[in-house]
Amino acid sequence: MTSPGHRNAYVDLLRAVSLIVVVVWHWAFTILSWRADGPRATSPLGFMDGFWLLTWLFQVMPLFFYIGGYVHLKSWERARSRGVGLGSFVVKRLRQLAVPGALLLATWLAVGAVAGSYFNLAGTGRVVKLIVSPLWFLAVYLGLIALLPAALWLHRRFGMLTLVWLAGLAMCVDVARFHFHMESMGWVNMLLVWALAHQAGFFYDNVVALPRQGDWSLLWGGLFGLAGLVGSGLYPGSMVGVPGERFSNMAPPTFVMVALLVFQIGVAEVLRPAVTARLERPRWELVNQTINRFALPLFLFHTTGMAIARFIMWRFFGDDLDDGQPDLRWWLARPLAVLLPLLCTLPVIYIFGRQWVRRPVVEPTPRPAD
Repeated sequence: MTSPGHRNAYVDLLRAVSLIVVVVWHWAFTILSWRADGPRATSPLGFMDGFWLLTWLFQVMPLFFYIGGYVHLKSWERARSRGVGLGSFVVKRLRQLAVPGALLLATWLAVGAVAGSYFNLAGTGRVVKLIVSPLWFLAVYLGLIALLPAALWLHRRFGMLTLVWLAGLAMCVDVARFHFHMESMGWVNMLLVWALAHQAGFFYDNVVALPRQGDWSLLWGGLFGLAGLVGSGLYPGSMVGVPGERFSNMAPPTFVMVALLVFQIGVAEVLRPAVTARLERPRWELVNQTINRFALPLFLFHTTGMAIARFIMWRFFGDDLDDGQPDLRWWLARPLAVLLPLLCTLPVIYIFGRQWVRRPVVEPTPRPAD
């Protein structure tokens, strides 16, 4: 359990690592092809058999929303103890995320409009769309914060039954979408699936209190669920969109994401004892604090840094900006594909994102004895 006023080091690590995994995945595994109407993005998943299995670990949005639910619950409990009203708490949390996201979106819309008209550049709309597209998760996250009063009421009134309802409704949406061909119904799961992950975070302390058998049960239960759903042929194997697939498990999310959530919660709990022990060491505590300071601004600006890096490669090194299919040369260049965007993102954070770089007070919280 986390003592009042203290942060949970492992929770902070999971949240920061979730964001950083998304950033590194975009930098390292985005394959761009340039056409007359602008850039189009794909990934090695479309070219390599079996590579999609990596997405079962590295598509971390379910885990991120789960951790977000826990963080919001604990933050609200601390705010309530200080006499803060729920409405004021929600508005403050919304403002903290909406302002940087809106500024980034507005900036790139303006840059795209000016560049497209003044320089008569084709494809600027697609460029801007690619740069701001990762902000979709921020929009969903803001929606979950806005719905926090309803989520807290459901948690108090119905407890774990709320998770059962959300999971059942998500499955019903898939039935309507795929069996009755009501394709537009799928977007209802953009709310139901991520609300389920967020609501599950309210039970974080209960999950932590489980014995080791419970941790392994979550891991294997989620893994068997993933294998069964994907192996049935009803759902694609990848947890991210892949060109050529019948549909994506992410846009909108399918019931597969529920199994992925259970699996990733199990993985996080199985790893907890070893990781928590290391977080108690001063060196690892410093690493944890550092990545937590920069995780959010890095996420917000990482596609901006990637765009700058691509422009530098094109302007000064004559790169044709078309990755083509991943060959040996492409794989050997993956460290550079991460390093150069990182070097281009850090100045952007320094100029535009310093106000979102926080120095959190992190105090490790050991897991209760099994």
